[in-house]
Amino acid sequence: MTRLSSKLLATAAILLGLAYTTEVYAAAPATVGPHGESATPSSALSLTPVEIAKLKAGHYTAAFVWHTTSDFTNGVTAGATDTFAKLGIKVIATTDAGFDSAKQMDDVQTITARRPSVILSLPLDPVGSAAAFRPALADGTKLVFLSNVPNGYKAGKDYVAIVTDDLHAMGSRAADALASAIGDKGKVGYIFHDAQYYVTNQRDQAFKSTIEDQYKNITINEQQGISDPANAEDIANAMLTKTPGLDGIYVTWAEPAEGVLAALRAAGNKHTKIVTLDLSEPIALDMAQNGNVAAIVADATYELGRTMATAAAYGLLGKPCPGFIVAPAMTITKANLLAGYEASLHREAPKSVIDALK
Repeated sequence: MTRLSSKLLATAAILLGLAYTTEVYAAAPATVGPHGESATPSSALSLTPVEIAKLKAGHYTAAFVWHTTSDFTNGVTAGATDTFAKLGIKVIATTDAGFDSAKQMDDVQTITARRPSVILSLPLDPVGSAAAFRPALADGTKLVFLSNVPNGYKAGKDYVAIVTDDLHAMGSRAADALASAIGDKGKVGYIFHDAQYYVTNQRDQAFKSTIEDQYKNITINEQQGISDPANAEDIANAMLTKTPGLDGIYVTWAEPAEGVLAALRAAGNKHTKIVTLDLSEPIALDMAQNGNVAAIVADATYELGRTMATAAAYGLLGKPCPGFIVAPAMTITKANLLAGYEASLHREAPKSVIDALK
């Protein structure tokens, strides 16, 4: 599939009940940054024709220093690459650390030697990356980070901005979706990320608080933290043993949700509904087949990339930029699954999912 045009992306967004405009947020997002920063919606960033012309005249270059290669990073890369192209900024390198922080530090060193004007990155190791990016800063390279930031770095001084999802909206949407799937009443399980990471912590807590505050006929009967996705099946089995009639289970992200789904299938349980965050083929396929998965809440990866590139442009122009920026979330169900893949991951759904929906 070729990259979506902005028109197709907007169409997919409409199908998902979104609009990539300021109307997405009637008020400031509730999501906060890693240091408690207030969030600015991605729709607030824009460039004037004069600014774009200045950027094109600057002959700037960009590099991506990624943590891994995946549908997620591919979508972010597409959004950033398309935006850089419109601004006349040439992408000169893309690296993949394979979730190896040591390799990413080597990648930073290699990229810095090429002296790009801007670097976009999700730093795996906040401690190691703090030292690794210093030579780039000394060269005047503008840094924009995705979801994570090196220790001690300050917005507006060491980096232009952090860009991430509207984390609170993702958790809140998951709560609404699970409530809808079980008729706004019943008993649910809550599997949260048992680690200190502001991204997953805010998503999980928003789910829990939304259920507790807005759905008085739903009770969280079982809750368990998870750090290793491989333990998800055992956690689900324990929950179902203790409370056999669970109507639904929230799972912190898609990989452990696959383990929960395996537990339900092994028990022949067709009743308990699953809601999770982020797309995966096994989870999407189960939803397409009318299985246990009721909804998936996902981010808009293309919009994340567009926003990162636009923030980088702000840095190059010396234009004041919000230090913490969030892109909208979307709720994906069977009804909008194909459009959801396009809007979230900037690609077609897997063939297995397409075939299941025929």
